[in-house]
Amino acid sequence: MAHIQDDLSQRIRSLQKEFQVTLEEKETAFRYHWHEGKAKFGSGVISEHRKLKQGLAAYLSESRLLAVVTAPIIYLGIVPFALLDLFLALYQGICFPVYRIPKVRRSDYLIFDRSRLKYVNLLERFNCWYCSYANGMFAYATEVAARTEQHWCPIKHASRVRSPHSRYPHFLDYGDAQGYRQQVETVRNDFVDLRSLTSAPSDKNAK
Repeated sequence: MAHIQDDLSQRIRSLQKEFQVTLEEKETAFRYHWHEGKAKFGSGVISEHRKLKQGLAAYLSESRLLAVVTAPIIYLGIVPFALLDLFLALYQGICFPVYRIPKVRRSDYLIFDRSRLKYVNLLERFNCWYCSYANGMFAYATEVAARTEQHWCPIKHASRVRSPHSRYPHFLDYGDAQGYRQQVETVRNDFVDLRSLTSAPSDKNAK
């Protein structure tokens, strides 16, 4: 089983490298570069983007009525998202040092770069910001929960997990009672990979 997991980990790393190459090809195709951790376009590209921006009035006139009417329901989500944000900050700050779990960097999950694009209008910009916050918050919360689960219950499910979180491969196999008793303390403290990632700057920030 350990051999299979190592093989899967290598394949995942290989796919991540391929994905990084694809991203770099996109940078060339859409003519942006990285400066101080941010994607930057040249002045000529920005001018082209501004020409493609749709005016707010035209954007609203083309929107479906039901989409406009139901939009406030989506925006109400800001309340539970903000409360979750606050809770996670308190939870990590108080509990993770006790459990010796590396804290999740909020900035790794909440990314707001799309709102800087010049071909989106004011409302589209707000929607991009809101979607970034909502989806980033869920991803951030998932990682916090994943690290918590690794400490308190690092056992895989018998049933297939559709979208296993990042810590799931570290968990012990379902039904392996002897392995659980022998290795649970080791597994619940096995965050070496996270500590190495935390200490190293990201590739984009290094550019």
